[in-house]
Amino acid sequence: MKTTLTRTLATTGALALLTSGAACAVNKTEGGDAPKSAAPASAAATIASAAAPTAPPTRADDLPAPADVAAAPADAVKTASGLASKVLQPGTGTESPKAWDTVKVTYAGWTTDGKMFDGSHRHGGSAEFPLNRVIPGWTEGVALMVQGEKRRFWIPAELAYKGRPGPQGTLVFDVELLEIKKGVEPPPPPPPPSVPADVAAPPKDAEKSPKGVFSKVLSKGKGKAKPGPTARVKVHYSGWTTDGKMFDSSVARGEPITFPLNGVIPGWTEGVGLMVEGEKRRLWIPEELAYKGRPGAPQGMLVFDVELIQIEAP
Repeated sequence: MKTTLTRTLATTGALALLTSGAACAVNKTEGGDAPKSAAPASAAATIASAAAPTAPPTRADDLPAPADVAAAPADAVKTASGLASKVLQPGTGTESPKAWDTVKVTYAGWTTDGKMFDGSHRHGGSAEFPLNRVIPGWTEGVALMVQGEKRRFWIPAELAYKGRPGPQGTLVFDVELLEIKKGVEPPPPPPPPSVPADVAAPPKDAEKSPKGVFSKVLSKGKGKAKPGPTARVKVHYSGWTTDGKMFDSSVARGEPITFPLNGVIPGWTEGVGLMVEGEKRRLWIPEELAYKGRPGAPQGMLVFDVELIQIEAP
């Protein structure tokens, strides 16, 4: 991938992944304008620069698969999301970790055919990571545990690596929770922005760029310079399809993003290039300057409200 738009997740082995599996609405891949697939709305704007690894070949230090690796047994507890688990050893702690806490664990992971694809013994014996920086099945599952507990998880593909590089299908993990390090609870995200009244089509007073991006200034900026095509910019944004469905919003997450203008869809490169610092502008980006009908990505003309917070040097 030519560029990435957000933080790299520093987890080990098969736990390294895109937060919530998301891909940003404005990213494109190496050698062209085609973006990565759009992700579920839970965190559609987050992109990690290190994708989950594919399953390695069989190794001499592989651990034997559990007898029930093929499917969760009848006595496993299943949550509403489809995550199944079974306590192998009760813990001594009384508190369970929250999503913003950091946990220290040992673990081993298998596909349902009994092949091991990862284990903490391959990475120094244990792994430590923020619980909200791993696959959703881990975030949910480890939050059920207490310190000292050992638990087996059957994580459905939808809560693991479905559609991304990494071991596919239901994954089975044995996890021991060694330690919980308390984190700081983040503030609640602000409410999502309202759907623009003119989301269906650009109004008559919208200006049209040479390449066909329509835009309208919502509030004027205080800056004078405009970002060049290779400048890095820090922005807040929200994106809708023309039927009014929001597919991404840094505003709703309460977290602006920074990216190079030559690393996003062409409509963003051109549209944000019209702005000055402090300006808020609405962009109507035609499909040929967005995702060009790419499966899994937002389709048709896209509408973005963008606030240009800062222009950095190329």
